[in-house]
Amino acid sequence: MKGKSALITGSLGGIGFATARALAALGCDITLNGLAGPELIEQRLADLHALGVRARYHGADLRQPAEIADMIDTTHHEHGGPDILVNNAVVRSFGAVENFAPEHWDEALAVNLSAPFHAIRLALPGMKQANWGRIVNMASIYGLFATVNRIDYITTKTALIGLTRGVALEVARTGITCNALCPGTVLTPAIDWRLRQEMQRDGTTFEQAEESFLAVRQPSRRFVKDDNVAGLIAFLCGPHGEDINGAALPIDGAWAAGRG
Repeated sequence: MKGKSALITGSLGGIGFATARALAALGCDITLNGLAGPELIEQRLADLHALGVRARYHGADLRQPAEIADMIDTTHHEHGGPDILVNNAVVRSFGAVENFAPEHWDEALAVNLSAPFHAIRLALPGMKQANWGRIVNMASIYGLFATVNRIDYITTKTALIGLTRGVALEVARTGITCNALCPGTVLTPAIDWRLRQEMQRDGTTFEQAEESFLAVRQPSRRFVKDDNVAGLIAFLCGPHGEDINGAALPIDGAWAAGRG
């Protein structure tokens, strides 16, 4: 992927940075985006520079279309492209519909759905001119079925799959693809915190809390690894991914398979 550039939103940790690392290892220049302090940002850039690629950070607030436009424009002028766009950033809140704060709803729509739309519409002209591009939207297993008390997340992730399919059909006769990934449960800092709260409440070990948490979710009984999601993205961006377009791909330890 030497000569290609990738823009990955929400990429200072977790799946986002694992994706940045995977694409950089293949020679792709990287633009990072996300919220963190300057020390972490510098460390992430140094990690990518050590792989022999160009890397930069853009702190666009994804709630603001004008800042998204500046991020795309800056990436184009400094790295070319973006040839690869990974819409990974997400916000989420919890609560029943009748108690759900309207401001949390509006923020989820802005970051989880409108930001990918704006990034795609702004990146597509350059991809079409090059007749090559890869767009990957980070949906969720909860884009394929629902659960309770997560109305913002379910709605935006389901809609993101619809956006993916619409874009895929529009670019089907070009060298561009647009796909969605639907990861199951990844061991994020938020979930780690939840497990440790359960440990304190129930007097269990971390392994017991983990087993209980996964028992009602993934039949594999293990968390999905960030690096495995990143590896799937790298595959989609490579030469063998050119005929995968408009897909919503679960990577979930067979969780979706049991919902049929």
